[in-house]
Amino acid sequence: MKKSILALAAAALAFAPLAATAQHDPTVGGAPMYANKNIIQNAVNSPIHKTLVAAVKAGGLVDTLSGAGPFTVFAPTDDAFAKLPAGTVDTLVKPENKATLDKILTYHVVAGHITTKDLKSWIKKGNGTYVAKTVEGGSLTFTLDMGKIKITDEKGGSAWITTADVYQSNGVIQVIDSVLMPA
Repeated sequence: MKKSILALAAAALAFAPLAATAQHDPTVGGAPMYANKNIIQNAVNSPIHKTLVAAVKAGGLVDTLSGAGPFTVFAPTDDAFAKLPAGTVDTLVKPENKATLDKILTYHVVAGHITTKDLKSWIKKGNGTYVAKTVEGGSLTFTLDMGKIKITDEKGGSAWITTADVYQSNGVIQVIDSVLMPA
């Protein structure tokens, strides 16, 4: 009996690090995201962020988002980019449109390490609304709807956080289902 209890205890201890890793390193699109890697190192491994990664490269923002941060990136998926009018992404990644692309990309970034717990608390304190200033200089408005966080952009478009609190060494990624547009 003692041997079986010891064996169970040893097994539990052996798997404890795996359980802890699973809680802190969620998957995005089936790919593991590691808290000890930066935003870019994780994003390039996400199978549902290929368009975002290509846009970040075209915009010349790889070094910035690999930097110390902390940053919170509201990261649209490939499906989110696919909702844009046909040809929009192809046009934006052209060198002559770099300024517009950079404006859109930096509109998805807020300085600091912002979790969904933070957002929910700030929304509650703000009587149902929280407004954050983006790196681009515009603002995003956060509200709660049936317990889910909705983000409204300056043009009235909206996105939902679909995968929350993907921790990075230099911030956090909040995966969203639509591309947000600055004014």
